[in-house]
Amino acid sequence: MELSLKNMQGATVGSIEVSDAVFDTPLNKALIHQVMVAQLANKRAGTHSTKTRAEVRGGGRKPWRQKGTGRARQGSIRSPQWRGGGVTFGPKPRDYTQATPKKMRRAAIKSLLSQKARDGEITVVEEFVLPAFKTQEVLKALAGLEIATNTKTLVVNNANTQKELWQACHNLQRVKSIPAAILNTIDLLNYDHLVLSVEAVRRIEELWAEERPRLPMRREGAAAAAQGGE
Repeated sequence: MELSLKNMQGATVGSIEVSDAVFDTPLNKALIHQVMVAQLANKRAGTHSTKTRAEVRGGGRKPWRQKGTGRARQGSIRSPQWRGGGVTFGPKPRDYTQATPKKMRRAAIKSLLSQKARDGEITVVEEFVLPAFKTQEVLKALAGLEIATNTKTLVVNNANTQKELWQACHNLQRVKSIPAAILNTIDLLNYDHLVLSVEAVRRIEELWAEERPRLPMRREGAAAAAQGGE
């Protein structure tokens, strides 16, 4: 598969061959949804907590005698029906983590990248370089690439200048910059347009184009090396 290649002035200077295994896979909405839900769940702190009637301070004495007052019997002023009482079935600290297999996460990323490529929502540049790492320079660069200012844009660049580029994009509400190694499903869903440098494209292909060997194969290799050493 080929994508158009542009320079920082927005002129098309050629094309770039990209891996079909990453940029030309079918769209799997159910898989993307499952990975998205798991990723959002894993971001939850789970530190919310309410007190039960046993944990609320006070309420040790019976408010009034059991019989003869004409009122309903009460054992404590910290019962859930009292103001200032405990909470029934309230939230307690818990772990919301959902384990998602690596293959599913990888497949979701490839599916979203492929759909963006088909929809023309990917711009590949030779190298995303700026005269200075300032917010105005980022806006000028995106305008030169013919990306509207109201378009939510994700800039994926190499890791060498990532800190400076992130700081330059940080004040822009609709622009975000991340290195290729932490590309994820949520960012691909949240941002409409994707700007990739050639180096970022090759890094993405290196990470997700081919399936990596499973752990048992590594153990077999380690066992063979140990036998060879003997």
